[in-house]
Amino acid sequence: MAKGAFRGMPQGGGANMNAIKQAQKLQADLLKMQGELEEREYTATSGGGAVTATVSGKHELVKLEILPDAVDPEDVEILTDMIVAAVNEANRTADKAANDNMSKLTGGLNLGGLGL
Repeated sequence: MAKGAFRGMPQGGGANMNAIKQAQKLQADLLKMQGELEEREYTATSGGGAVTATVSGKHELVKLEILPDAVDPEDVEILTDMIVAAVNEANRTADKAANDNMSKLTGGLNLGGLGL
């Protein structure tokens, strides 16, 4: 056994330590980015601006605005469709922002299988 080496520790442990440090930094950066994204708000409209929905990065509806002209007691179904469309589009915008930031941080690596 080489002097100073620990039993069971592979030779060239410096490279392994660098990889571990890089992984820890990446994990810390991912957690920071996730927190920042969750605090942001994303807004989308539908019905030509008749309905505006704002969601958080956690995909929670935080604000809903409906113009009075959009309210037709005879046709509540259209209003419902516009609300759903606006909320879904706001959530897609939040997803796109998260994916774009993830790609920047990871250099395009697919880390989905790693639970990150």
